[in-house]
Amino acid sequence: MEFLSKIVRVHVPDYLNSVPIPDSFGGFLDLTAGQWLHLFAFSGTVAAAVYMSVKPYLDKKDQKDQLVNLRIQKESSKVVNMVDIEDLGNKVCYCRCWRSKKFPLCDGSHAKHNEDTGDNVGPLVLKRKDV
Repeated sequence: MEFLSKIVRVHVPDYLNSVPIPDSFGGFLDLTAGQWLHLFAFSGTVAAAVYMSVKPYLDKKDQKDQLVNLRIQKESSKVVNMVDIEDLGNKVCYCRCWRSKKFPLCDGSHAKHNEDTGDNVGPLVLKRKDV
C-alpha cells in the first residue's frame, strides 16, 4: 500500500508539474519539440481516459434495438401461452429465442439467431419420464 501511496502523493504531482502548459496562448509558440511531444502524450492520455469513461454511455442503443420479441403477438401487452400437460405427448420443444415461426413451439430458428448474434439460446425441452 505504501507503493501506491507514494505514486499518488509524489510521482503524480511531480509528473503534472512537469507537463509544459504555457501561461498564455502565445506561450505555445515558445515550446520546444520535446515539450510539444510531452504535451501531446499527456493530452492523448487524458483524451483516451475520458473517452473510455464516457464510451459505455455513448453506446446505449434505442429501446427498440433491445427488444427480444420482434413480431409475436405485438398487439398484446404480454405474450402468454397456456398448454395443458395432458396435450404435451412424450416430448415437446418450446421456443426461447422468440424467432420461431411456430411460436410457442421451437422450429430451430435459434440456430440462425445464435450464428448471427453469437448468442447461445436453445429451446426448452419438456419430456415425460419413462415409467
